Amino acid sequence: MSLSRRDFARKSALTGAGVALAGSVGALATAPGALAATDTGSADGGPAHGHGHHGVGYGPLLPDPDGILALPAGFEYRVITHSGKTKLESGEFTPSNHDGTATFEGPRGTTLLVNNHELAGARAQWPHPVPLTEGLVYDPAAAGGCTVVEVRRGGEVAEWVGIAGTATNCAGGSTPWGTWLTCEETEDKAGKNGFTKDHGYVFEVDPEDRRANRDPKPVKALGRYAHEAVVVDPKRGHLYLTEDASGPNGLLYRWTPPEGFRHGRGKLRTLADDAGVLQAFKCFDSGGQFVDDLSRATKTGTVYGVDWVTVPDRDAKRVSTRKQFGEGRITRARKLEGMWWGDGGAYIVSSYARAESPVQHDGQVWFYDPKRRTLTLKVLIGVNPDPSADGNFDGPDNITISPYGGLVIAEDGEGVQHLFGATDSGRTYPIARNELNLGTAEEPEYSEFTGVTFSPDGRTLYANIQTPGIMLAITGPWKRQQR
Repeated sequence: MSLSRRDFARKSALTGAGVALAGSVGALATAPGALAATDTGSADGGPAHGHGHHGVGYGPLLPDPDGILALPAGFEYRVITHSGKTKLESGEFTPSNHDGTATFEGPRGTTLLVNNHELAGARAQWPHPVPLTEGLVYDPAAAGGCTVVEVRRGGEVAEWVGIAGTATNCAGGSTPWGTWLTCEETEDKAGKNGFTKDHGYVFEVDPEDRRANRDPKPVKALGRYAHEAVVVDPKRGHLYLTEDASGPNGLLYRWTPPEGFRHGRGKLRTLADDAGVLQAFKCFDSGGQFVDDLSRATKTGTVYGVDWVTVPDRDAKRVSTRKQFGEGRITRARKLEGMWWGDGGAYIVSSYARAESPVQHDGQVWFYDPKRRTLTLKVLIGVNPDPSADGNFDGPDNITISPYGGLVIAEDGEGVQHLFGATDSGRTYPIARNELNLGTAEEPEYSEFTGVTFSPDGRTLYANIQTPGIMLAITGPWKRQQR
């Protein structure tokens, strides 16, 4: 049943301040360089650093003599994989351009990680593509895919291919039944870049059963577009998917399974190409007015009602899915990136908005509550006035819920790159800083962080430096963060 504009407006009027908020993260304020409840157009550097609050965070970041990762006192990191240096079981080098990652409990006390490799375009242009392991290849002309990394109790690491021959594997997402959904962030069809098959799909990868990954098959029911991330509603069976695209801006999608379908390992690949219903979101405010773009929200705590509109041609045979809707039919957002399921709903990132959007910002995190069918703005980051200055946060991308409270967010902005935390009340604090300078002393350049995720026991925070492709394990005196 859809939530009508009239119903949403009526509920908003009854509650006075809008529909009740949900989720343990609450109405988060902003990171440094952001505004909590004021017009984003007046951003001037924002509130003081969150780590200045007593009891929040872990203190200042200390420079790394090895020039990789600055961490607070008492913390340390370990390199798990490094493209061009570490090797797979088969002898090839670890592929480059690490992106989305998830952890799983493996056998005999091991931790399994599935790691996307965001390699776009022609395979020949990449020195370290995902190896074309026999039986695991979708399109031999494509460079991307996933690797599975096993971290054993004694510290030993093994890595092997989960899927190969896919393109631009970006954020992705884990499933409640213990598999990984890898998402292609591209719309390239067969013939482009030498590809032999169409791309822009979602594939399922099983970290435990290598045989289950043979003969890769795209889950075409989930649509063909520039996929970024995906989460699964374990109660209702819906899948939510973000699209990182512009011209026009991308969409948030919901896939509803067909009647009688039951999720489980390998079940998605059994679906017909047109199984279920793929829809795009449509938002309206408390007054019942249609919202054309999420950048319109300029205050944390903003609540929108959400309806869903069916995608006419989910395989985008002639027209991209996001271009199949006329004005006023759906809501758009720039850089719809990472997602994470928790607190009964989906946390959703819009990384930034510039001239292609109605209002500029340097990051939003939203919470979609499927029960109330509402979308609430939790984090709002104003435009960073000086990305080269350490301390300002911008460009959130991959996110995860922390077992110690709040969110952990990976930066994909300009200038200095951080992993940072945001508490339930909106206080922010740094966790790590990328010190691997890919540029020069005069013009430094730092790659984004990706794949932020905790180990199943919550003791280790894994994260990637995308370029050249380094997976890191961070340990230390984690503690419950005060609100």
